[in-house]
Amino acid sequence: MKVLIIGGGGREHALAWRIAQSPEVERVFAAPGNPGIARVAACLPAGDGSPKAYLAVAESVDADLTVVGPEAPLVAGVVDAFRARGRAIFGPTAAAARLEGSKIFAKNFLEQSGIPTAGFVASPDAAEARHALDRFSYPVVIKSDGLAAGKGVVVAEDRAVAEAALASLKPPFVIEEFLTGDEVSFIVLSDGRNVVPLEPTQDHKAVFDGDAGPNTGGMGAYCDSRILSGAESRAILDRIIRPTIDATGFTGFLYAGLMMTAAGPKVLEFNVRLGDPETQPIMHRMQSDLAPVLLAAARGALREAQLQWNPGPSVCVVLASGGYPGAFDSGKLIYGIGAAEATGASVFQAGTRQGSGGVETAGGRVLGVTASGADLAAAIDSAYAAAHLIRFDGMHYRTDIGRRGLKRYNKSIAGT
Repeated sequence: MKVLIIGGGGREHALAWRIAQSPEVERVFAAPGNPGIARVAACLPAGDGSPKAYLAVAESVDADLTVVGPEAPLVAGVVDAFRARGRAIFGPTAAAARLEGSKIFAKNFLEQSGIPTAGFVASPDAAEARHALDRFSYPVVIKSDGLAAGKGVVVAEDRAVAEAALASLKPPFVIEEFLTGDEVSFIVLSDGRNVVPLEPTQDHKAVFDGDAGPNTGGMGAYCDSRILSGAESRAILDRIIRPTIDATGFTGFLYAGLMMTAAGPKVLEFNVRLGDPETQPIMHRMQSDLAPVLLAAARGALREAQLQWNPGPSVCVVLASGGYPGAFDSGKLIYGIGAAEATGASVFQAGTRQGSGGVETAGGRVLGVTASGADLAAAIDSAYAAAHLIRFDGMHYRTDIGRRGLKRYNKSIAGT
């Protein structure tokens, strides 16, 4: 096969890295890619990033399969454009991508389908949203309706913070009940009928240790089968995932961001693609050849395929630019990637570019340092040992990725 990957971030680097290992893949292409992806794939210009431009890239290399990384091309209808030309592509149609493209659409879908989620009110503007706040206790969650790269959500502890959020976010808004519990990322791949779940992950959205500070696109994640019990996974599939697939005919990666509440799992949000940085530890743990599974799914022939996983957990620590998630400078030379990879870790590049002096920063989230271990503690130690070998001006990262899982992990081990 020749496989084209759309995108140029850490998620796409991890996908390219995994797919390039397939004995069934002759060559991997990426549009636009990045310097890390260029080590395992041929990077091609993405033009204006429109569905038409990506289709032209696929046709120029005669790709047998295209895998879409980011959400924006999906919402714009890249899958529809490919299918109209008879080209195999893995992802949802524009209609199904509204599950991520519009939070109001997604919340209405959940409510009408009887799928458990937080109570909410949709407001077209800040004035109505301020009135809606009177119906909620604090903390309260305020979301911008459209795509916001993981930064369109504010958890407001009081009215003043809520008012400030309404002034800073783009309308329309969703005002949502704050749920308590353990947050889990549950991702499946689907051909429109059949579903294959990936291993559960837990993301760390806040920028600072202890979940302090503003939300980001994700500061790290870990993948561990013990995040959910078998009964919890079955409940999620039966109550949330399969009803959504059945109602929408969804194809591609369906990501359910969940809160495991005392009343059971509830949907915080849907994404219509793999999460970033969840993809990095997922790909690191995966044993199976992913490429033929994705091709089968794109052809509507997934059936009951199963994926095999390494038993030990994996952890990804994101190294970010100074100032992120606020304003940040680019062009900082990156040192130590080779030394980090020599430890056995994988350094997935997210916001990088090739400069005259070497690889340099070109984004808020720069690198995803990912490692596995025999147990969660070992995986955490390995990821941080590798991260400590990398440096660039202004670099910062959380030091507690995966720590909240240690108590659960150790309890699970003690009970076996």
